Amino acid sequence: MQQFMSQLQHLLSTSGSGPVNWDLARQVAASQLAAAGDPAVSPYERNAVEEALRLADLWLEPASALPSGIQTSVAWNRNEWIYKTLDVWRKLCDPVASRMVGAMGDLVPPEARAQLGPMQSMVATLGGALFGGQLGQALGSLAAEVLSAGDIGLPLGPAGTAALIPANIKAYGEGLELPEDEVRLYVALREAAHQRLFQHVPWLRGHVLNAVETYAAGIRVNREAIEEAMGRVDPTDPESMQAIALEGIFTPEDSPAQKASLARLETALALVEGWVCHVVDSAAGGRLPDVVRLAEAFRRRRAAGGPAEQTFAALVGLELRPRRLREAAALWAALTEHRGIAGRDALWGHPDLLPSEDDFADPVAFAMADFDVIGELEKFDFTAPGGPHEETPGESERRHDEGDDDTRS
Repeated sequence: MQQFMSQLQHLLSTSGSGPVNWDLARQVAASQLAAAGDPAVSPYERNAVEEALRLADLWLEPASALPSGIQTSVAWNRNEWIYKTLDVWRKLCDPVASRMVGAMGDLVPPEARAQLGPMQSMVATLGGALFGGQLGQALGSLAAEVLSAGDIGLPLGPAGTAALIPANIKAYGEGLELPEDEVRLYVALREAAHQRLFQHVPWLRGHVLNAVETYAAGIRVNREAIEEAMGRVDPTDPESMQAIALEGIFTPEDSPAQKASLARLETALALVEGWVCHVVDSAAGGRLPDVVRLAEAFRRRRAAGGPAEQTFAALVGLELRPRRLREAAALWAALTEHRGIAGRDALWGHPDLLPSEDDFADPVAFAMADFDVIGELEKFDFTAPGGPHEETPGESERRHDEGDDDTRS
């Protein structure tokens, strides 16, 4: 924390760009990992990861109509996970942080703003540094838990890059009291399945990230909590910054629009994770001795979220866990039974074909429904360029502001 304070004092003397001081976030996360330990990836671990991902892709071939999405197989240490995923975190967190920084500026009385003049920028700099420092702590904690690039269901890493974190897989396997190579292969299956989805369903990356961004846009800033936190700061004592805690400053707005946004986000996360769980368990069944134990452990892990995920949710107001994972997995299983693998995966051809939250209640009825377009989508070439347009985060809102009547599914 002393290192954090010295960095904070230095950074307050310079102007930052954007609502979050991401340089500070990265430095704090790296410092936290260095204190806790961040083992380097050994050549043996690197080879083991590459072999596990290669074998996982082979096992997934008969279980999925989508081809391999892996272009590069890598093993990361915890710092590399942060560095490689920071661009996506920036897109997800900047909109929330900007409202916190704006709320901090609003704490200054209007009559005092004119007198402060250029010093008002110090408020934004302070807000960006505070948020960056605590976000760095949250990402550092998350980096010590995640097992792969796609572990929390979001496309965080570079497209086409399948990545495992050997140190975390080893620790997780020890907790389960299962062989490390078996846990590694199961994680590799999940990572390879995620890559198939996000590489060969052109609209999915934008769909998921937009669902997160839309939900984040409705998060309310608790200005009273900010005022209380700032009131504990003694300007003559930099160490008093340690008393500031940003948890609880962001809360979801209790409105119909925000509830609908949350439902879309939870459905999107559940559909992705449910498909991955179903396909992986189909591919691993009869091959991995402890596949039942592994499947149940991962379902509980994803549904409950670990301590780091809970910390991150408290900090930025985003819960990255699929609450309806089991229902979504049952729905994909019903689709496989009634429509086959090709018919099941054809639903990824367009977002309008995906099951809705209401369809979770009766998966068999949805699987047996008469979709005239399914036959055509079964012929969809997932390897071909093009396909439905993939929106970048914020694009839908920009089109709406420009008068476009299109709606996000």
